[in-house]
Amino acid sequence: MTAPSHTARAHSFNAAAAQYAANRPSYPSALFDTIEDLAGRPLTGARVADIGAGTGIATALLHARGAEVVAVEPGDGMAAEFRRSHPDIPIVRGNGNVLPLATASADFLTYAQAWHWTDPALAVPEALRVLRPGGALALWWNIYPLDVPWIAAQAQRIAESFADIGAVPAVELNGAGARAALAGPAGGLGFAKRLVRWSRRVPLDTHLANIGSHSIFLVAGEERATAFLTAERRHLLEVFPDGVVEETYDVELLVAINDA
Repeated sequence: MTAPSHTARAHSFNAAAAQYAANRPSYPSALFDTIEDLAGRPLTGARVADIGAGTGIATALLHARGAEVVAVEPGDGMAAEFRRSHPDIPIVRGNGNVLPLATASADFLTYAQAWHWTDPALAVPEALRVLRPGGALALWWNIYPLDVPWIAAQAQRIAESFADIGAVPAVELNGAGARAALAGPAGGLGFAKRLVRWSRRVPLDTHLANIGSHSIFLVAGEERATAFLTAERRHLLEVFPDGVVEETYDVELLVAINDA
């Protein structure tokens, strides 16, 4: 099978928006404490644009924090799910490469699991245009901590099973978004970097639906994804015989200040 394009993987989420919203992990309150600390200002009362908002997992947390937040999302399916789940939060259509936002209009721009879908050569100047002087650009990803043995084993199984369509070993994938941001045009922004570890306990079905909502599974095709997830259930029941999985994450956070 030919590896799907970056664009095909980005668009794959639209057909699985409800699955994504129901099963993907959230983010811990400590993440937002850290964002405020690095930005030197509170989220409460701040004007925030959450870019690549998807179904609104991060947007809703920013809103609950007291931010005046608007979501920006390019995908039809994801935007429709966002509107169903968060009718009280405004959403506009667009992406990080061409932001549908006024110049110097935001105190924070946030990208939760989203910066790697942009073209940084376009997204960096757009972010700086939209941010007010002293505003903060915050990028973050939930990544798999490979010091947890069952997570490392699962990541290896995924890499081996889907290598032909673009899956890579987790040791290469982990932190790839942050490394690309630091190495590319965004690297000139002087990011501060933090890791925030957290975990959640979920039923095995939720865990399998979570990993099945990742783009590599969505583009692999239903038959192939189902076969992997069926085998994965057997592996995980050996580790979690009660059927409850403790998922551990490191949130990798980058924050840069617009010094313009």
